[in-house]
Amino acid sequence: MRAFLVTSRGVGAVEHVEPPRAGAGQVVVEVARAGVCGTDLSLFDGDAARLADARSAHPLRLGHEWCGTVREVGDGVADAWVGRRVTGDTMLGCGTCERCRRGRHHVCAQRWEIGVRGGWPGALAERLAVPVTALVPLPDAVGDVAGAMVEPGGNAVRAVDAAAAGEGSRLLVVGPGTIGLLCALFARARGAETHVLGRDAPSLDLARRLGFAGTWTADDLPRVAWDAVVDATDDAAVPSSAVDLVEPGGRVVLIGVSRTPSSVDTRRLVRGDVTAVGVLGASAGLRSAVDAYAAGVVDPAPLVAETIPLELLPDELSGRRPRPAGSPPKVHVDPWATPG
Repeated sequence: MRAFLVTSRGVGAVEHVEPPRAGAGQVVVEVARAGVCGTDLSLFDGDAARLADARSAHPLRLGHEWCGTVREVGDGVADAWVGRRVTGDTMLGCGTCERCRRGRHHVCAQRWEIGVRGGWPGALAERLAVPVTALVPLPDAVGDVAGAMVEPGGNAVRAVDAAAAGEGSRLLVVGPGTIGLLCALFARARGAETHVLGRDAPSLDLARRLGFAGTWTADDLPRVAWDAVVDATDDAAVPSSAVDLVEPGGRVVLIGVSRTPSSVDTRRLVRGDVTAVGVLGASAGLRSAVDAYAAGVVDPAPLVAETIPLELLPDELSGRRPRPAGSPPKVHVDPWATPG
């Protein structure tokens, strides 16, 4: 089958590789769509700290946002899965440690992450092997574009849960990228007054078109009570500023990951009685994201700029395919498409 391999820092190509086989407890999915994520960019760039944290080495098979159809099942898996449209959890715990037994497989010390951690091959390929326990069925109402947005949507659901956003609350989302805008969409769907803070005016164009209550830069951000602030950026300075912005007794949610350490004065957390929450992974939010997409209360499609074939990934990941400011932030890949 065809798959995209990162062979060294900043170097990748489409190659023909052996297709996966469904082991015991596994299925093989024919991938319909896969998303390109900031994690993919950092691994492609050869971020040493990220590679070490992921226990990964070249060659890499990227891709953890995906949907497709089950084509093969392994021993112990019901034949009824064949032909079903699915997406799935990125986080694959060992299943036996105390964290896994407590339902925290997403922080299992020995976990794999599809396309990210431990060398588990990713979804930027025609086929993908997945444990059946990680599968999330997709109803007909959730098409391929939305199906490949379930994983980032699940992250956003967890961030909005952590922010306790809902009727009567005012939320500020910092960062108008994919996760930030999904956080804003889910929060608005729950009735929160939702605002988005961006680096500059052009970066906020899509947020404006999506009709949020306020779209701001640091220069014009109003001085109002923010019940919660979500950091969905890779800026190491944002967590500290989020603590300054949030209302005493409020909540700061950290879902963005910076490439350098952030500094927060914990005295401000204590004296403001502020709750700070870190969010890793979509696991507990996947089914809620599917339900919201199926019901039409959140539509992720406007966040997808285009769908490209595997062959364009080197240019996409290396930044040689720039888009105008304000363009939708997400790019999808159709592994079965051909260039031209």
